[in-house]
Amino acid sequence: MRSVTYSMGVSLDGYIVGPDGDFDWTAPDEEVFRFATDEVRALGVHLLGRRLYETMLYWETTDQDPSLDDSMLEFAAIWKRLPKVVFSTTLSAVRGNARLASGGLAKEIERLRAEPGEGGIAIGGATLAAEAAASGLIDEYRARVYPVLVGGGIPFFPRRERRVDLELVETRTFSSGVVYLRYRVAR
Repeated sequence: MRSVTYSMGVSLDGYIVGPDGDFDWTAPDEEVFRFATDEVRALGVHLLGRRLYETMLYWETTDQDPSLDDSMLEFAAIWKRLPKVVFSTTLSAVRGNARLASGGLAKEIERLRAEPGEGGIAIGGATLAAEAAASGLIDEYRARVYPVLVGGGIPFFPRRERRVDLELVETRTFSSGVVYLRYRVAR
């Protein structure tokens, strides 16, 4: 069965976006960017909320920019090929290799898990991840912890009313001070 992962950059104080909506502190250096590219390469599908989908639209046309380096062009090619499912109540259409979700998140994940195919199912965006977490649908949490305190904003982890035990699977420290933490949900 395909696993569901939630992977994002997060400040040391637990936020994916600061109080002013800024996330420029998550701009990866070359080493972290290569790591993130490899993570996306291993996916079979990516589930996104509207805000993250609109942010990631940049990668749908960036391959036409001659000033980009090879690593950015490689990421753009991988991202464009990757099937994406967008959850939105305000969008009527999406672009690229994406489709609007036709049902709820739990049903979509159930359907995707049952499909044959390679690669995992990634969830992007705090709101969508919070819904998946509340329903017990996330199998792994992957955090790239950036050495910054932003003081508030959108939290990586939703407020929970139940305990979830995790098993540490992998850690990695990058030369920039970013620390990668990968945890599997203990079931």
